[in-house]
Amino acid sequence: MLKAIDIALKDMTRSFRSSLALVFMFGMPLLVTGMFYLMFGSASSQGGFNLPRTKVVIANLDMDAPRLQASAKNIPGGIHVHTMSDLVVKVLQSDEISDLLEVSLAQDAASARAGVDNRQAQVAIIIPVDFSRQFADPYGQAVIEFYQDPTLTLGPGIVKSILSQFMDGLSGVKIAVDVAMDQLEVEDYALVGQVVQLFMDTSVIQSDDLAATLLDERLPTKPQKSTHTLVSIVGPIMAGMMIFYAFYTGMASAESILREEEEGTLPRLFTTPTPQAIILSGKFLAVFLTVLVQITVLLIAGLLVFRVDWGNLISVAWVVVGIVFSASSFGIFVNSLLKNTKQGGVIFGGVLTFTGMLGMIRVFAMNSPSTEFLGNTVSLLVPQGWAIRGMLQTMNGVAGTQVLLNTLVMLAWSAVFFIFGVWRFNRRYI
Repeated sequence: MLKAIDIALKDMTRSFRSSLALVFMFGMPLLVTGMFYLMFGSASSQGGFNLPRTKVVIANLDMDAPRLQASAKNIPGGIHVHTMSDLVVKVLQSDEISDLLEVSLAQDAASARAGVDNRQAQVAIIIPVDFSRQFADPYGQAVIEFYQDPTLTLGPGIVKSILSQFMDGLSGVKIAVDVAMDQLEVEDYALVGQVVQLFMDTSVIQSDDLAATLLDERLPTKPQKSTHTLVSIVGPIMAGMMIFYAFYTGMASAESILREEEEGTLPRLFTTPTPQAIILSGKFLAVFLTVLVQITVLLIAGLLVFRVDWGNLISVAWVVVGIVFSASSFGIFVNSLLKNTKQGGVIFGGVLTFTGMLGMIRVFAMNSPSTEFLGNTVSLLVPQGWAIRGMLQTMNGVAGTQVLLNTLVMLAWSAVFFIFGVWRFNRRYI
């Protein structure tokens, strides 16, 4: 056993003396991550991560609306209005969300829709003639027509989110009216305004900050530099680069067996009293230890340089074990199939690039719905996909049992690769 450790340490020393190996183990992952960090950091320093203003055209067709009797102090943002339809318009025109919406008015529904069709606006909001009357009617349904450019998603999505949250607030008023009218058992619609006022006097939606009241917290309303946002983008990229080059290191380290065979040092080593099984064990151990050192250094560098929060230490340790074993055993497996180092260049450029990019779909897709299937299913067809999944789980604070399950899958991959690779090398040399 000590002889195997001695062989492993000598192989590791040889690897870490290679400038090219050091560049690919540490330089490339940090360089690529640094480029993204500087790119997003520069955008942030210039008021980055701003959402583009969405052009909205509103056609308020509401007529003969019952007056809203609630006092202005009870309406978010202190808006002064007299009808429910006016309240909708004023909310969308408010200064608090002016960084997100550019609102204009149209005289009728056709003009509003035409504005979207002609690309003069991205969204048209049409308030029907009976909006307030339906709202006041305990049995009515107050609806708003939402008309958008079908080729766009971000802008209309923001408007829909704002409008939905606001309408949810109005639903509370509507429910209060319905309950009150049912209990009174009369159809005295003159009481509607009083019920609305009483509800809004005691409602939790009171706030001087309209944006805080109505907007999803994921939608920034002011340009701001967010270190948390920057790290949330750079962190997964750092994890992806670390895993991509860990598999490269595992394959390059295992290739040293073929290289020593071609140089004649391995056959000479087999002539010594040391059993060939011990020699090969030392070679395999060197691969595992080299990848372990690489992952450890990159984790520390990511924490200190890019302030990446890797998550719970125990969960990270479990994932690191899975990454080290899967990357190392994958390298041993692939090299056991090669006849010489000349074939290694083709394999490195083809197999590693293909499997690495497939595994990193989850990172570069950024949870896009259009690539959800690829990120959650197809990327798990390769060991890199499981490794990246495990790192993202720890960074997102996923429960330890789920992380452990992910690690067990990686260890299963590793067992298959290692057993087959050792069997192939034993047939070749023993």
